[in-house]
Amino acid sequence: MRFGGGIGLGFTNGGFNGTISPSAIYDVNNYFSAGVGLSVNYAKYDANKFLAYGGSIVTFYNPIPLLQLSAEIEQLRVNESNTIFENDYWSPALFLGAGYRSNNVTFGIRYDLLYDKNKSIYADAWMPFVRVYF
Repeated sequence: MRFGGGIGLGFTNGGFNGTISPSAIYDVNNYFSAGVGLSVNYAKYDANKFLAYGGSIVTFYNPIPLLQLSAEIEQLRVNESNTIFENDYWSPALFLGAGYRSNNVTFGIRYDLLYDKNKSIYADAWMPFVRVYF
């Protein structure tokens, strides 16, 4: 069992964004790993508030030691609010990715096959990533 995840902080004039996403994976063999993750994202800008939380299932396939292919299904509950409206909905994502792997760190890019510009919490379907597992 290996553990990892991500953390992020962002500050702007009048705004804040924070993310934490721990995960755990199990190495089935030298080529295949699978695991689960949790995610919480909070943002506030003036009167606008945003909270997304949920989980994911991730799989990694390493055909050669330097290449990691990944598939991840993510389901997030999104709560948006400001002084005028409140909106709650589910935001699914299905990521396929590829990255360069060196020991415990992988750098790469992933694509969300379910991306919806009106509902996704992400700015674009393409996203770079850095994964670290210990």
